Amino acid sequence: MPQLLEFIDKIARDKGRDVLYVTFDVSKQTTQNPERWAVRKELMAWLDTNDIGYQRCGNVAQLAMMESYEGQLYIDVPFDESDPQYIKVRDHLEYSDAVPKIEGVYFWVLPLEDAMRNKHHDEPGFWEDWGDNF
Repeated sequence: MPQLLEFIDKIARDKGRDVLYVTFDVSKQTTQNPERWAVRKELMAWLDTNDIGYQRCGNVAQLAMMESYEGQLYIDVPFDESDPQYIKVRDHLEYSDAVPKIEGVYFWVLPLEDAMRNKHHDEPGFWEDWGDNF
């Protein structure tokens, strides 16, 4: 069944702040279906157990190509080094030197400043016009 996903940069613009997300190394998975990846399901269960919101998302929108969904998850926690939820997520995903703790899971922050480079994507009809000319 088709899914309508928000691009991570759109989520940042809607939130008005830097956003956190995770990506997965597809080459380390045994199936092409992200919904079946054990490492992803375990992370989602951990987020649920810790009452941390998340949603499926796309990468930063790019006009030159289309990408298929590769399991990315937006994590609904502010990027704030003093925020207890941020610290909990960071410490679950990374060692103190920012090396990933979970093989094949990468933790990212997208600064709002970078997301704003695509603010023109939010104009009414932008994606429809783009699709007609792709």
